Amino acid sequence: MQAVEFFYGMVTATEVAYYAYIYSVVSADHYQRVTSYCRSITLVAATLAAVLGQLLVSLADVSYFHLNAITLASVSLAFVCSLLLPMPQKSMFFHRKGTSESLPQPDEAVAVPSSNTLSSCQRDKDCVAADIGPAPAQQAQQPEPQHHVLRVLVQLGKDLKECYGSQKLLYWSLWWALATAGFNQVVNYIQVLWDFRAPSHSSAVYNGAVEAVATFLGSATSMAVGYVKVNWDLSGELALGIFSAMDAGSLFLMYFTDNIWACYAGYLAFKACYMLLITIATFQIAVNLSMERYALMFGFNNFIALVIQTILTVVVVDSNGLGLGISTQFLIYSSYFTFIAGIFLIRSTYTIISIKYRNTTTANEPND
Repeated sequence: MQAVEFFYGMVTATEVAYYAYIYSVVSADHYQRVTSYCRSITLVAATLAAVLGQLLVSLADVSYFHLNAITLASVSLAFVCSLLLPMPQKSMFFHRKGTSESLPQPDEAVAVPSSNTLSSCQRDKDCVAADIGPAPAQQAQQPEPQHHVLRVLVQLGKDLKECYGSQKLLYWSLWWALATAGFNQVVNYIQVLWDFRAPSHSSAVYNGAVEAVATFLGSATSMAVGYVKVNWDLSGELALGIFSAMDAGSLFLMYFTDNIWACYAGYLAFKACYMLLITIATFQIAVNLSMERYALMFGFNNFIALVIQTILTVVVVDSNGLGLGISTQFLIYSSYFTFIAGIFLIRSTYTIISIKYRNTTTANEPND
């Protein structure tokens, strides 16, 4: 089990590195579509793998050992393909370009309805510091630690402080960490709930097929994000609130119903909504960051998500904690997503009202 957890951490790290790499080779105005392509093709591949595995086991009576061998061959091929990609010559984090090269240009940002309706990141004074960082003259005046490791830690601390100093990045990252923790927890224990609702020894189950369909729906919603033209500065947090509420509703359905098909339907909706939102959150964070900070922020968000997930597991699942039954666990998870939805519905309502009021006030002011 410890080896499994080690390799899981390695895979998570490579996913963070992959998205950071992709964003470094395309312009900011393509982030939305590139993010949808990358996440949807990953989910399509997972769907095909699930279907292939189910067919091999059910029809060809292939053993799990041979499935593992096929998996090993697949990831080995992926590793070889990664070696063919253009590689950076040096770390952009420690060898940064000038600010004019690393910053997203104003015309590359998401369009806003008017000149008076600036993005929340642009309105936040700290966001300027988050993207630009200290000026070269200031860096020269500041005494830096001589020890390399300490200097790296200081630089990481400064960058994290500046990144999360932007309200927009802070709220998108907050949703990322909270929702990813809840999503991982649901995915880890959904099979247990299904077996509780319809024990496999006494009824026909379609868990593998449902997982494949859920993954495919997630890929479809991720792909759709790339073609949606929305002012995410105005409506992004509202989308987080609405679809998080749908996630909560899906989990409540799985808790209250005894029908396995209703559980299946709830899981399909839950996974599709999450994949839609995580795609939006990924490119929204990327478009407001300087290039060398992508991996730092994605990695830190995932780290916080895993910390929250660990706390949920210890408190809710572990026998040393509450040790709740599987049905009650899903009541906790549905309440958890209700809390997330409440945060962003309140926040988005405040943001929209503030922008509308500001625009109305500006329009009513007499021209000089």
